[in-house]
Amino acid sequence: MVKKECKSGCGACSSAFYGLGFVGAAIYYISTATSFWGGVLGFLKAIVWPVFLIYELLKFLGI
Repeated sequence: MVKKECKSGCGACSSAFYGLGFVGAAIYYISTATSFWGGVLGFLKAIVWPVFLIYELLKFLGI
C-alpha cells in the first residue's frame, strides 16, 4: 500500500492571498458605497474580485 504524503505548497499560499484580497476588497467596496444596496453589491464584488483583476490585466495586455 502506497502512503501519500501531504505537502503544504501553493494551495495554502493562494488561500491566504485570496482571503487577504477578499478582506481588502470588501473594505474598499463597502467604504465607497453610498447606500445600503451599494454596500451589498460591494460585498458581492469582493467575493469575485479575482475576476475583475484578470479582466483588467487582459484588457491592459490587449488580449
